[in-house]
Formats: sequence, structure tokens, C-alpha cells
Amino acid sequence: TNPYTHRSQLLLMPSGQMNQMGAAQYSEVLQDPKVMISTDPKEIEPVKRVAARIIEAAKRSKYADVAKGFDWEVTVIKDDNTKNAWALPGGKIAVYTGIFPMAKNEAGLAAIMGHEVVHALAEHGGERMSQGLVAQFGMTAAAIVLSTQGLNPALNDLAMQAMGLGVQTGVLLPFSRKHESEADYVGILLAGDAGYDPREAIHIWERMAAASDGAPPEFLSTHPAHETRIADLTKWMPEAMGLYEKASKASVVNLPLITPSPAQP
Repeated sequence: TNPYTHRSQLLLMPSGQMNQMGAAQYSEVLQDPKVMISTDPKEIEPVKRVAARIIEAAKRSKYADVAKGFDWEVTVIKDDNTKNAWALPGGKIAVYTGIFPMAKNEAGLAAIMGHEVVHALAEHGGERMSQGLVAQFGMTAAAIVLSTQGLNPALNDLAMQAMGLGVQTGVLLPFSRKHESEADYVGILLAGDAGYDPREAIHIWERMAAASDGAPPEFLSTHPAHETRIADLTKWMPEAMGLYEKASKASVVNLPLITPSPAQP
């Protein structure tokens, strides 16, 4: 059961196994020759700073036990055209430099990172995988598939889909609206408790809406409509602001300017 929304979850996969798969997927992404890891301190330092505060907030949250059990890692991927960030089971986080213009500052980055980290903490990947298994095999067969030691190929493919990494590295498959809504809600609570102004989350969605021209960027393609999202965030904001007011405030720091290269013809 989700400790914040009290929504019951179907979780057939042991969390330890999901975390192992998260670590394996993370290594695979970082070893991909097409993936460039940033070595620029101006890009890395703000991401590490925000991640450290979000992780500490997670360890104080209702997910404290889960957060303390994760082996957290953070990588900045140098890709100015990809507006994306994700967190895999076990606490493996990647932030693409293309998200910087949307985040604008560290508080914006905290809202994005808080959101992604909640997907990992709330075991949304494991839940999605469980739903996929049941859909594919039926409940009884799913239990049998899981009880065989070692991942068979069908299960491995499903695991990759569940964690959101499809065949193309770093392209996220959809989390459900429920998952998105939970990640938005708890994400701003984490950001506020980490000392970042959670109202930045609303500004991000406003920028996303303005930038999307009807065609949502990758970060959004499967997510709830901007208007719904902004309305929900506004409704939850007093709770997040309450945490922010009690927290030790992070400095307000702008992110480095990133200019996406023009699309190739």
C-alpha cells in the first residue's frame, strides 16, 4: 500500500530483484557508446547538490526504509536536446542536460528529481511489471514464472519495459496516470522538505506547456494534461509549502544555460 495515498499496489517482484535489474539497466545505459557522460562541473555540481538534498528528504519521508536501503547513484548525461530525467529501482538517477532550460534553477531541478525519485521509492516499476506479468500470463502462471530462479528472457524484457527503459536507451514507456499523480504529489513534498521552493513545479509545467506546441516533449509524452497537472499541484501546494517553511532553505542557484542544437534535416 502506498504510504501517502493509501492506494493498494500489486507487487509480485521482490524489491531486491527489481533493484538488481535497476542497477543492471543503469550500467547498460552508461556503457552505451552513444551516451555521453558530462564531465563539466558546472553541469554536474548542481545535479549532485540537488540529488543529495532530495535523497536526505527521502530518508526522512514515509519511504525512509526504502530510501535507506537504496545504493544511490547520480549521473549527468550530456545531451542538450533531450528533456529528460529518470530514476530506476534501487536509486539509480540520470539527468539529461536538455532538461536544464525547463528546470531553470536548482528548485526546478528538485521538483523534477523529486518526481522521478518517487517512481523508484514507490515501486512503480515493480507494480507496472506485476501488472504486465498478470496481463501476459494470468495471475497463477505469473507466480510460477516468478518462482523459477533466474530471469527468463520474457521476464527480462518485461522488466526492462516495467522500469521504463525500452529498446531505445533512456526512452521512457508510460507510467500510468495514477503513478504520475503520486510522483507529482510526493515529489513536491520531497522538494519542499529538501529546502527547495515547491512552487517551481508549477512553473516547470507552464514552461512545458508553452514549449510543447501541442506536441509534448519526451518527458511528458504519456503524462496527464498540463492543465490537470497544474490544478493538482496547486491543490497540494499548501502541504508542500508547510514542509518548505520548516526546512533549512537551499540557495537559489540558476542552472547553466544550454542551447539545444538545431534538429538535423
